[in-house]
This record gives sequence, C-alpha cells and structure tokens, in this order.
Amino acid sequence: MMEYKSKLQSEELDLLFEAILKLNTIEECYRFFEDICTINEIKSLEQRLQVAKMLQDKKTYQEIAHKTGASTATISRVNKALNYGSDGYKTVLERMDLKNE
Repeated sequence: MMEYKSKLQSEELDLLFEAILKLNTIEECYRFFEDICTINEIKSLEQRLQVAKMLQDKKTYQEIAHKTGASTATISRVNKALNYGSDGYKTVLERMDLKNE
C-alpha cells in the first residue's frame, strides 16, 4: 500500500491529529472538541458524518436532506468525498460497522 501524503500535511496539523488520537473516551472527545471547536463547527462535522453514513446506506438526497437538514450542496460534497476522496469516510464507517456487529 502506498503511503498517503495529504496536501494539508504540516507539523501543526500533525500535532492536532496526534492530540485527537490521545482521546480515549466519548467524554474526553466531548471535552476536547467543545474546547477546540465552536458548536456550529461540531454540528457541521456531525452532520457530514451522518450524511456519509446515509449515502453509504443508499438513502436518497431528499431523504438525507429531510433527516439531517443538510443542503444538497453539502450532500453532494460528501458524496464526492465518498466516491473520489481519500477514503477517510470509508475507513471510519467500516470500522464503526465492525464495532457495532
């Protein structure tokens, strides 16, 4: 497997991701993300993951927009990431499915 190189990669962003990887519980995640993000930023991330899950589950744009409140532009952007992105959504969703079985 070829090593992935992000266009965003930097020492500063590595520090953020290393910090996230140190979180061990849902409570720790709430505490960290509430400190580092605004409520709207957290809600936006939450919505995108929900959209990705629903797209993976073959829901329609209309169903997704109704359930999540996401715009069709957001749904389309998430769909593009799922189909042509860096496989980040796919990796997380696959691991979450394994955990829930």
